[in-house]
Amino acid sequence: MALSNLALFGGAFFTPVLVGKITHTIGWEWSFYLVAIFAGALLPLVFFFVPETAFNRPANQYLEALQDGASNRPTGDKHFPTTNLDSDKGNPDTNNPTSFEKYNCEDKHFPTTNLNSDKDHPDSSNLTSLEKYDYEAKTHTASPESTRPRPRITFAQSLLPFNGRKSNANFFKLALRPFPLFLHPAILWACLIQGTLIGWTVMIGVVLAAIFLGPPLWFDEVQTGYMYTGPFVGAVVGFIISGFLADWSTKIMIKRNKGIYEPEFRIVLVAVQLVFGCVGLYGFGVTAQNVERYGWFLPDMFFAFEVAGMVMGAVSSALYIVDAHRTFLPPWLLARG
Repeated sequence: MALSNLALFGGAFFTPVLVGKITHTIGWEWSFYLVAIFAGALLPLVFFFVPETAFNRPANQYLEALQDGASNRPTGDKHFPTTNLDSDKGNPDTNNPTSFEKYNCEDKHFPTTNLNSDKDHPDSSNLTSLEKYDYEAKTHTASPESTRPRPRITFAQSLLPFNGRKSNANFFKLALRPFPLFLHPAILWACLIQGTLIGWTVMIGVVLAAIFLGPPLWFDEVQTGYMYTGPFVGAVVGFIISGFLADWSTKIMIKRNKGIYEPEFRIVLVAVQLVFGCVGLYGFGVTAQNVERYGWFLPDMFFAFEVAGMVMGAVSSALYIVDAHRTFLPPWLLARG
C-alpha cells in the first residue's frame, strides 16, 4: 500500500523537476510532446501485457481460510486460540474475551451463516442503503455461479476489449454507488483524512511559482522546478515511515489487545500524520511569507514535511478500509479519486 502511494505521489512531484529544465531548454510545448510520446509507447505494452485481473471471491472464503488456519495452529498459542470451528455448536465461543474468533463471528462483513439459505437471509426491506449494498455484495459473491471454478482463457482471449461483466448489479446502480458511501462515517473519514492534505498540497503547488518567480528571489523555470525536489524527498520519507510504522504499530497493538487484531489499529499511523502535516503546513506558511528572510530552503523543507504527512494519511486510511470494510473497497476507490 505504501509503495503504491509512493508511485502515485512520488511521480507527481518528481515530474516538475524535469519539466522545469525541459521548458527552459527546448520550450514548454515539448512537455506535452513527451507525454504523448511516452503514452503512445506504453499503450501497446498495456494492451498486450496487462490483462484483466478482476476476480469475484466467495463471501465465505475468509471463514474457510480461518477454519483451515485454526486447525493447523499449534496447541496453546496464546495469540491464536485453537477454538474448534467444526464443533456441534457451529460457532466458536464468543463469551471468551480473548478468543481470536470472537471478532470474526461478530463482524457483519464475514457472517457465519449460510448465505445461500433462504432462512438465513435478512429482510432486505428493513436494511439501510449501505447495509443493503453490503448484503447484496455478499449474497451475490456466494452464489454457486461465482464459486464455480472458471476455465483458463488463452492469451488471445485475454486481449478482447470486453470479457464479460464482473457483477450482476444494474450498471447505473454501480456507477452511482460511490456517492451514498460518503454517508458512511468510515468512508467519509478516510476521504477527509487524505483529501485534506492533498488539497493543501495542490494549493502549495499553485502558489509556489508565484512566491519564487517574483521578487525578491526571482527564480526562473528551472529553479522553480527544482523546488519540487523537497516534496519528492518527502514522499519517499513518508513511504519509508508508513511502511515501517503501519505493521510495527499494528503488532504492538495486537500484543496489548491480548492477541486480538482490530482494523482500527491501522488508524494509529494518523497520529504521525498529524505531526508531519501540521509541522509542514505551519512551517511553510511562516517561511513562505518572508522568503527574503528565510530563503528558499526552509519553505521547501516544510513542503517535504507536508507531503510526507499526506502519504501517511493515504496509507493509513487505505489500510483501514481494506481491513474493516472490504466490500466497500471498489466504490471507495472511485469515490476518493
